[in-house]
Amino acid sequence: MMNNMNHIRNALLVSVALLLGACSATPELEADAVEPMLPMPAPPADPDEKGISYSNDPWEGFNRRSYYFNAKADEYVILPIVNGYQWITPDIVETGVSNFFSNLGELTTFMNSVLQLKGERSATTAFRFVTNTTIGLLGVWDPATKMGVYKEREDFGQTLGHWGVGAGPYFVIPLLGPSSARDASGLLVDTLVFNAIISELDMKSEEELALTLMRAIDTRKNIPFRYYGSGSAFEYELIRFLYFNAREIAVKR
Repeated sequence: MMNNMNHIRNALLVSVALLLGACSATPELEADAVEPMLPMPAPPADPDEKGISYSNDPWEGFNRRSYYFNAKADEYVILPIVNGYQWITPDIVETGVSNFFSNLGELTTFMNSVLQLKGERSATTAFRFVTNTTIGLLGVWDPATKMGVYKEREDFGQTLGHWGVGAGPYFVIPLLGPSSARDASGLLVDTLVFNAIISELDMKSEEELALTLMRAIDTRKNIPFRYYGSGSAFEYELIRFLYFNAREIAVKR
């Protein structure tokens, strides 16, 4: 036993000695060795390239208060409702509800695809809507995806961007979250179109209200984002940066 302890101690002493020796050793350099230097980052070639410090945010004071309000509304009202909904609703029903509202959303995607003269996307969206409405039992089931025809997303903000309308100032919409002047206007148009579709279903006003609330709950359920969940002290700036870049990509694709 004592011999084993001595072997272990000697091995540790040898290891420490080798480590210290390696740390204190002076490396032998070639005569023409050049001291390594990290290059300074080059300025962006494109002057319009936007970094995280980019800010088209003239309403920042309002937006920051709206962001904080949304975080608290989310924490104390919206997420508890969503969690309660998920607790009492079987997963298969949740999926059916999400599919139903997603199918209704195909109509605004189709409208905006046509307005952007995107023929293939318009045809794909029309096929999905017809297939899911008929075979998929009013959209509760999604056979189009199983056929390999995947959902596209277009909104009126993208349509405005497609035709050259700039994003405009950053705008955090109370209860809805990050947006821009252009996209907020587009959201208003899409909402009016959706409400017009609902009106065609000849529902009572109470049923329309229930459907609208159900859609809001389902939408929030499908968004994994949590306010102040990034752990970054600069979450507001980060979200603003990501929003503008994500929308720029969505408009260009």
